[in-house]
Amino acid sequence: MIYPLDDAPLADNINRQDMTQASRSGAETAAPYYLPLADEVEVFQAAYASRLPVLLKGPTGCGKTRFVEHMSWLLKDARSTDDELDEPLLTVSCHEDLTATDMVGRYLLKGDETVWSDGPLTRAVRSGAICYLDEIVEARKDTTVLIHSLTDHRRILPIDKTGELLDAHPDFLLVISYNPGYQSVLKDLKPSTRQRFVSLEFDYPDVATEAQIVGHESGVDSATAERLAVIGERVRNLKQHGFEEGVSTRLLIYTGELIAAGISPRRAATASIISAISDDAGVQQAVADIVDVILP
Repeated sequence: MIYPLDDAPLADNINRQDMTQASRSGAETAAPYYLPLADEVEVFQAAYASRLPVLLKGPTGCGKTRFVEHMSWLLKDARSTDDELDEPLLTVSCHEDLTATDMVGRYLLKGDETVWSDGPLTRAVRSGAICYLDEIVEARKDTTVLIHSLTDHRRILPIDKTGELLDAHPDFLLVISYNPGYQSVLKDLKPSTRQRFVSLEFDYPDVATEAQIVGHESGVDSATAERLAVIGERVRNLKQHGFEEGVSTRLLIYTGELIAAGISPRRAATASIISAISDDAGVQQAVADIVDVILP
């Protein structure tokens, strides 16, 4: 399908805005904050040196996206060329309506003619950027198959609509992520895809480390940050009682930001943890009981 240049799908426009913001954050002088939990930085650096595609696995809100942003900044001087990229990191949030066309590109109407517009994957392949496909299992199967030729010795991207067989830039790297906690028969990576990637597993940090992260990101004092981290640990322990997903580090940071903005701790926790984590009244009450014990 051909779209007028100014009437391209709204989702594509939104993705372009998000990717521009991500690329700007990666180009800032200060690195995006990330606190390593193990040797993930060193493994990613080694993978980049060999241009090995990387798979990030872990629960929601545990820092996978921030890690990619941090590594994009950290590796900016490791490129094989001196070219400075406008978009060193292209992030695509995958969803069930994401098609191969959205990723590769499409023809658009410009005045009385049609012009080809590269999609985010094609732009990354041409320029040598890092392309990050977030929650890859949410995308359609044809999108997943599309990346196979980029993740082995060929490193090529076939563009059917233009007849182009695009060789990946020497600095191009593909990174994908997904949450194993949501995987099912219908939403899981096939072995033929999974075994093309170096795999890094992420999880929520321990209390001391998470308190440090929450304090840095939200601006609350160390005592409040530690209480929030303890809430996170205890809520995650509810998984032993049938609760599917624990509270994310992201939600703890949101709570800290509300507290730093002047909202009372319990009200902030209600808005950012208790009400956000589930619609089940029983789960909400269990989490509220934990919050009442820990927050003053």
